Parts: sequence; structure tokens; C-alpha cells
Amino acid sequence: MGDAVRADRAAPRGVAGSVAFSSGTGRGVLLATVLASGMAMLDGTVVNVALPHIGADLHAELSGLQWTITGYTLTLAALILLGGSLGDRYGRRRIFVIGTVWFAAASALCGLAPSIEVLIGARLLQGVGGALLTPGSLALIQATFRKDDRARAIGAWSGLGGVATAIGPLVGGWLVDAASWRFVFYLNLPLAAVAVAVTLRYVPESRDPGDTGRFDVLGAVLCALGLAGLTYALVQPTDAAGRPVGLIAGVLGVAALVVFLLRQRRVANPMMPLDLFRSRTFSTINAVTFAVYAGLSGLMFFVVLQLQTVSGYSAFAAGVSLLPFTLIMLALSATSGRVAQRIGPRTQLIVGPALTAVGMLLTLRIGPHAHYLTDVLPAIVVVGLGMTVVVAPLTATVLAAADERHAGIASGVNNAVARAAGLLAVAALPLAAGLSGAAYREPAAFDHGFRIAMLICAALLVAGTVLSVALLRPTRRLPAERASASRVTCPVTGPPVEPDRSHGGA
Repeated sequence: MGDAVRADRAAPRGVAGSVAFSSGTGRGVLLATVLASGMAMLDGTVVNVALPHIGADLHAELSGLQWTITGYTLTLAALILLGGSLGDRYGRRRIFVIGTVWFAAASALCGLAPSIEVLIGARLLQGVGGALLTPGSLALIQATFRKDDRARAIGAWSGLGGVATAIGPLVGGWLVDAASWRFVFYLNLPLAAVAVAVTLRYVPESRDPGDTGRFDVLGAVLCALGLAGLTYALVQPTDAAGRPVGLIAGVLGVAALVVFLLRQRRVANPMMPLDLFRSRTFSTINAVTFAVYAGLSGLMFFVVLQLQTVSGYSAFAAGVSLLPFTLIMLALSATSGRVAQRIGPRTQLIVGPALTAVGMLLTLRIGPHAHYLTDVLPAIVVVGLGMTVVVAPLTATVLAAADERHAGIASGVNNAVARAAGLLAVAALPLAAGLSGAAYREPAAFDHGFRIAMLICAALLVAGTVLSVALLRPTRRLPAERASASRVTCPVTGPPVEPDRSHGGA
């Protein structure tokens, strides 16, 4: 951690805002940001593949596996906007390095965890590190490269990050089968070490000299407490004695979120300016984002468990099964963004969720002894195509709905909505599907719950289509600079977090 704190004292080549893409410094900046952000993206896909093995080794119930996923998402969603503002104030390289080191240390603790409780605590800490490094990745690219090279650098960052997302389930599944689920977390250590070394050598420091406002730390804390209370209420509605502790947690969580919203109306530098939601388009797009990412997160959580528990797949085979989804996103996302620019986003925001819902329904074919080519692949391909259609215009439209001054915070809010959707979906769906305890080890019980969960996920996607039909006005095209945002969208972890230089708040 000492190196991270002294990051400003290093003297990397190049000056912020003047680095050429083809220079050695440019390649170094790209390598550092891709490694660190790719590491965070990996944990959005790899850990799901390892869940059955984590549960068996640590004797965890289904609620423990839920917290393994939601714990990370909880702190990441609540603190990611604050993390971006810390970088603007204290130095983007400094906070990026601190976040990377923090993430690596928490990953090591995850790998060493002797119990599910320790693992959940370490995952919460991992989310804090992710909240520091994730917005810093894109912010460093924006601040470091010269203006003419930024789009090219962002495109390369997005593409290489997508490759990391694609290979994650393969590498994770192989590590789980060949060694242990613990190596899924140990994998982050060498990646983080290289990322920090390259950052200190090549990445120039940058900050926003006009960023002097107060951070909305209390707002971030209230948001975290609110999401935590709701998550606890959904994952563990009662304790071992049958007392409704979850109800109490849920009430406290709702109260914290209400206070959070009231604070956002009054504080000088809010982390989530409520004025943004006066735009019907912005509000609608965030509602569609919530529906789409809730359904997708539920699918990602349940399918890998279904394949291993019910269909008898190995961890590696389950990981490979999801590969077509990411490959389709990588191959077609840029085309989807260009189409949205030409015809306007509304059509794709109607068709995309509907097509994804069809893919969700096709997952109902995944059962005992499911054949990959006939039962699994069609569902994964259709979901991938549906998400390709919807994600690019979704991100571009949320940026187009805000003025230029609020583009960064608008993207950040949309990112937080996507992550909160995933958090609440993973928390709520097992309860709605009647799954608890050790049900993930019982093929018949889990198969029944899986089918209920997939129907709910399909309904969420249909809700996204209905919202788009009812509330979005037809538009001819998107501004080219906003449509290009489709290149920096991750389909699993949510839309990008762009640096917000409009004010000093989180």
C-alpha cells in the first residue's frame, strides 16, 4: 500500500492530455487500465462458475452463495461514484493504484477464507477496491491521451476488456476443476502486480484542479446501508429461530434510501443529482436498464448453477457454455451502435429486451442431461443477440438525455442502477423461486426453482420492452459522439463510468 500512497512521486513518461496512442507510454497506459479493469470484470463472471464448489467446500447454504455475489456488488454499486470523485480530487493515478492494490489484497483474503462468513467479508472489501479502480480506468484514458487519440484508445480498452470478460469463465472453470476455487481469486494477484508496476512507470498523474467541493460521503453511506438492508431482507427474511429479522433490516434499508433521496435534494454537491430524473427519457432509460440488468444478472447466477447441479456439467464446461454470449457482444456491439445512430434507439430498445426474453424462455430446455447444441447453445445465442441489440443504444441514450455538463454523472448513475439491479435480482430471485438452504445441491429442487426464476427474468425483460414502447418517443438518430459510448459498455457489469468533472461531489 506504501507504493500506492507514494504514486504521485514517480515520474512516468508523458504528460497528461498529450500522450499519443502509438507511443510506448500510450501502450503502457492501455495495458495498465486493461489489466486492472479486466481483473474487476473477471470477478463479475468467474466467481459464478465457482459457486457450487465454494458452497461444497465451505458448507454454505444458498444464502451464503448469494452474499458471495451480492456482497461485492453492494459496495461497488454504493461507492463507485465516490471513487470517481476521489480520483478527480486527489489524483486519478493515485486512486487507481490504491484501488488495484486494495482489490488484490481483498482477493488474497477471499482465496484464504476459511469460512463463508470470511469470504463474504472479503468480497465486500473487494467491492470497495473495485469502486476505486473501475471509474479510474476510463478516467485515466480520457485524461492521458491526446484528444484525437481518445476514441481509438477507448475502443481498444473496451475490446481488450471484452476479451478478458470472454475468457474469464473458461479460465475460472479450468482453475476450479484443475486446482481449487481459491485460485479464481489468486489469479488477481499477478494481474494486479503487473498493473501497478506499469501504472507507476508509464501513467502520468492527472486531477481536476477545479474540483474543490465537498464529497457526499454521507450520501454514499446511506446508499450502502439502504441497499444492504434490502439485500438482507431478501436473502435472509428470517433467522434460525424464525424471527423476522429480514423485515427489520428491510424497513431500515428503505428508511436509509428515503433519507438518501432527501439528502440528494438538499446537499450542494449530490452524488446523484435528482434534477437528471426530470427528463422523461433519462428516467425511462434507467428503468429499462434496471429491468434488463436484473434479468441478465438472474440468468448469469442461475444458469451456471443449473448446468452443474442439474445437467451434470463440470465447472469448465459450464464456463465454456457462456462463451458465445460474450463473443456475440464483442463481434456485433459496434454494429449495433452504428444502427442506433442511423435509425434512433427506440426500435432497438423495444426489440432487444423482447429478444432477450425469448432467450430466457429457451433456457427452460436446460434440464437433466441437457445437450449443449440443442438445449443450451440456442438460449445463450438468442440472449447474446438480444443484449447486443439493446445495450449499445441503452448506454448512448442515457448520455444523450443529459446535457454535456452532466454526461459523466449521468453515465455513473446509469452504471449504479445496473449494478443495483443485479444486486437485488440475485438477492430476490431465489426467494421468489422457493429456493433456500442446500437446495442448490439437490437437482430436483433446484431444477424447479430455476424454471420459476427464468420465467421471472423473462417477465423483467418484457417489462423493459413495455416501458420502451410506452414512454420513449421516436427519434431519428443519436448524436455521433454519444452513440460512440456503445464501445465502452460491458454487458455483464453494466454501462461505463465516465469521469464527472461537473462538480466536486461524488
